[in-house]
Amino acid sequence: MNFKEHISNEPIFETIAQAATELGLDAYVIGGYVRDLILNRPNKDIDVVCLGSGIGLAERVASKLGDNIHVNYFKHFGTAQIRLNDLEIEFVGARKESYSADSRKPAVEDGTLEDDQNRRDFTINSLGISLNRKDFGQLIDPFGGVEDIRKKNIRTPLNPEVTFSDDPLRMMRAIRFASQLGFDIEGSTFDAIAAMKDRISIVSQERITDELNKIVLSKTPSYGFKLLFYAGLLQIIFPEFCELQGVETQDGKGHKDNFYHTLQVLDNVAVKSNDLWLRWAAILHDIAKPATKRFHPKVGWTFHGHEELGSKMTPGIFRKLKLPLDAKMKMVKKLVRLHLRPIALAKDGVTDSALRRLLFEAGDDIEALMILCRADITSKDPNRVRRYLGNFDKVEESLIELEAKDKLRNFQPVITGEIIMEVFDLKPSREVGLIKVAIREAILEGTVINEFDTAYDFMLAEGERLNLRPVKNKEEMRAALQTEYTP
Repeated sequence: MNFKEHISNEPIFETIAQAATELGLDAYVIGGYVRDLILNRPNKDIDVVCLGSGIGLAERVASKLGDNIHVNYFKHFGTAQIRLNDLEIEFVGARKESYSADSRKPAVEDGTLEDDQNRRDFTINSLGISLNRKDFGQLIDPFGGVEDIRKKNIRTPLNPEVTFSDDPLRMMRAIRFASQLGFDIEGSTFDAIAAMKDRISIVSQERITDELNKIVLSKTPSYGFKLLFYAGLLQIIFPEFCELQGVETQDGKGHKDNFYHTLQVLDNVAVKSNDLWLRWAAILHDIAKPATKRFHPKVGWTFHGHEELGSKMTPGIFRKLKLPLDAKMKMVKKLVRLHLRPIALAKDGVTDSALRRLLFEAGDDIEALMILCRADITSKDPNRVRRYLGNFDKVEESLIELEAKDKLRNFQPVITGEIIMEVFDLKPSREVGLIKVAIREAILEGTVINEFDTAYDFMLAEGERLNLRPVKNKEEMRAALQTEYTP
């Protein structure tokens, strides 16, 4: 690859080179940008290392780019950042680092380019390209990073025990890069991860989860999870998932290994969707199987209720992993709870009532649910897979038809709790709840149309069953509602 030609064709590098020359500094592009340039992967994050003040170089570059360029300072780390269109350029002075045993925050002092490359995590991230006039565009590769890229190899530039002891997060990063790039981890490097796995305890959960999410979002996430498992890291950071591993046999009857099944489901989802939270739903869809596993002599192993328990476990797992406890978690919780529902429909036959309930409960996540359910079919029997997927096609066709007809996705009954209270002169109470549930169930069963007149008459009948007398008639309520919603 002609690095000089590439660097020359990118105006920002010429600007940095000019600024460095004016300040009398040597400057280099280093790290992931160079790696991805060789791999022909897009990368909009550029790390620039200079022998001197990175902040001073950033300020000079910004002044050359124009008045509207803002410098973001991170003085605690001695770095500065410039955003230019879709590029993020970070500037730092070359440095060397030393670590204490109980922290991944290093003591930092000025250093040489060699010092800076020595402190990098992997050989493929230690590559540099000169921005200096004397050798502009020259590749600097002290640890054989180009050869490791060619061999698809993750290896530390220094002794791996030193690299991982200094910053244990690098163990997660090694596996993340292997998963993202489809690389192997060199033998002694992987052995060091396995030997030093307990050092991960000094890393914050947020940083661990950030790397874990990048593994989840990789093209074949199961590869990263298997590496985490074989290294012993997964048992520390996500023990609930490891409990799925293994097959128990009794009276000659065994069940599938739910760990490897889950990883296959995750890969299947990854083929169809880049949505992080749908992928987390795949990870958690069977998470409660160990807790619900029972053996019955006639039917073998069962996991009754694992979808409900798994849904209840989801918030706790999200909280522990420092994942968001917002609508994203609620989506995952919902998909875990519902993931067997379409499978049951495919087995038992489709009824409008069951479809209405599924549409009502899944709402806007119905497409995600169907992706998860299709991914959950991991049988080795091709005829069984074909039969299930064919039944799913019928379920989806019926869902589309029913949605077009009844508009049930995220539907709300036209008779609200406020209307019930006003008609019967009630305060919030058990009776209001009973009538609301009865109306909703009647609409889902298809015995009542979700339209004012029909639903209102049904409400009156339910009220009469509870010995309630209306204090307002239908026309009064209709007029009141029209007034309320008229601008």
